[in-house]
Amino acid sequence: MKTIIASGPVIIENGKVLLDKEQKVGHITNWLFPGGKKENDEMPEETCKREVMEELGIEIKIVKQLETIEREKDGVMWTLHHFLAERVGEIKIGDDVVEYGWFDIESLPDNCSPNVYKIIEEYKNML
Repeated sequence: MKTIIASGPVIIENGKVLLDKEQKVGHITNWLFPGGKKENDEMPEETCKREVMEELGIEIKIVKQLETIEREKDGVMWTLHHFLAERVGEIKIGDDVVEYGWFDIESLPDNCSPNVYKIIEEYKNML
């Protein structure tokens, strides 16, 4: 089974989480944390920083690692690394981002990727 390792930041400000939707081949994603696939020998933290710069044009300061989730989808095993992070700078969306928004962690949209709900619950339990 093919394995893909991905990483992204969980950016929460004033009780709202930053999510985006991306244009992929033939479809637009559900709401996701910014992030994406590891390249070459990158550490998960490096992937996280590179991906959020590509998608939203911002730098981040990583605060702490959150849960790593493994899930199988369409014959591919995904390993998703999540990092609680602080935003540095103003958002300037990249070419693949269709939409972004700040969503109240108490009322997330219905069409989020499953890992978003799980990680936000973990975050709320830390408060």
